[in-house]
Formats: sequence, structure tokens, C-alpha cells
Amino acid sequence: MRVPFGSFLSDFLHLLYPPYCVACAGPLVKGEDWICTSCLMQLPRPGYHLYRENPVFLRLVGRLPLDFAAAFLLFTRGGRVQHILHALKYHNVPALAVYLGKIFGGDLKEAGLGSKADMIVPVPLHPARQRKRGYNQSAEFARGLSAAINVPLNTSILVRARATETQTRKNRLMRWQNVENAFALKQAEAVKGRRILLVDDVITTGATLEACGQILVKAGAASLSVAGIAYAG
Repeated sequence: MRVPFGSFLSDFLHLLYPPYCVACAGPLVKGEDWICTSCLMQLPRPGYHLYRENPVFLRLVGRLPLDFAAAFLLFTRGGRVQHILHALKYHNVPALAVYLGKIFGGDLKEAGLGSKADMIVPVPLHPARQRKRGYNQSAEFARGLSAAINVPLNTSILVRARATETQTRKNRLMRWQNVENAFALKQAEAVKGRRILLVDDVITTGATLEACGQILVKAGAASLSVAGIAYAG
């Protein structure tokens, strides 16, 4: 049987330049995408979406009226998740974020949570930062969620009205002061009466989610849920 030239070329390039796992930097074998099977099995997936009063929910309770809150992965310094997040921020791999979103979206769908939202809204980047990075990793993760749970994604409703400093090395109060009044809502009528799933990349103190979530609630969202790539509380 004749092997298509395109397939042959792909296999040849794979031998010369094998893709690597973003979690461990080891080579991927054919059929693996982004993360090797070993790392995929060992990723710290805490299953927060399976119970309501999980650490992400408890971090935000009293600050936002939440339906549910969860994160896909658990961040540990120097671990696999840190390597994945570093790749997302600095290696221009939006497809990796989509890939992770599809996996977590499958988890949410299996748990019956996919039907709890009418719209997915990612935390926006400031336009200058997005131009520098090339994409918004929260939006790409949300894109994967959208594909998995079949809920529309809206990336234009929530905007970052002013540039903010990085939240790294800031305490909870400093983080809140940094993002207070940093976000604005376009087309507020599109939010009214809708069940919103708000998506961020890394959830730490929850200050960014609180700032965004309050805007959505004030605009009349029927309910608010939260999802993140990782929890670093």
C-alpha cells in the first residue's frame, strides 16, 4: 500500500525534531499531544468540581455569589503544572490551552456541570500585554471548555480598561488594589439573565475573579460560576 507523501514527511520530521512534553521536557511519541502519557496520568487533578465547598469555592465565598467554582490542576512550585503554565505564558502555544480546556470541559460535562452555564467569559488581558504574548491563555482555555461543553464563548464582553502590574509577589490586599476598577463591561444587556462561567488561568487570592465577577453580577447575570487552569492557593 502506498504511504501518502505528507504522512511520510510528517513522520520524518517527527524523527528529526521530536516534539517534547511541556510538563517534563521528555520526547512525545506518536499519538501524544503536548503532554506525555506518563505526565498526563500524574498531573495533580484535585477534582474540585466534584464537590461544592472545595478550596476554590471557599476562597471566593462571601465575595461572589457563586453557583460552583473549580480549577483543573493544583499548582506546586517546580512541578509539572508550573512547567505547563510557563509554556502557556512564554512559549506561544495557544493550542496547549485549548487542549487543557477540552480535557477539563470533559470533566465538567461528566459531572453534569456543563449545563449550568449559558455563556463563557474569560478574564481579559490588557491589549498591550496580549499583543506582546500573542494570545490570552485564559481565553484559549475557555475556548477548549466551550468546545467540550457546547456553551458559547464571548471574548469581547469583558475588557481590561487599564493596564495592571503583575500579581506575582503581591499579598491579597495589594492584589485587590491592583485590579480594582481595572475591568469594564461592554454590551451589558448581553449579560442580563445569563448564567456566566468566568474563566481565569491561575487562581491565587481570587482578586481578579472578584473584580470581574462583581461587574457581571451588577450587570444582572442570573448566576456566576468560576473555572481556572490551576489553583495556587
